Amino acid sequence: MNKHQLVWRCRRGIRELDVLFGQFLEKEYSKLDQQEQSTFHQMLEIQDPIIMDWLFDKYKPEDEAMLKLVRSLQDLSGINK
Repeated sequence: MNKHQLVWRCRRGIRELDVLFGQFLEKEYSKLDQQEQSTFHQMLEIQDPIIMDWLFDKYKPEDEAMLKLVRSLQDLSGINK
């Protein structure tokens, strides 16, 4: 997936996720290895309410790689500090 496609996929139905994914794409995405980038792509396929529940610790993703990505997003946004 090229950067233009990623920017488009980061556009969400929830404004807060638009901003958070945009910041993550700009600041952190290039630092990820191929597997971590793949996990990010998988996250973009998940419905917004589920992602929001993960971000606010209503429940956790079962996949460890996805949980690591959620923690990175929380750190970037300042959620749970």
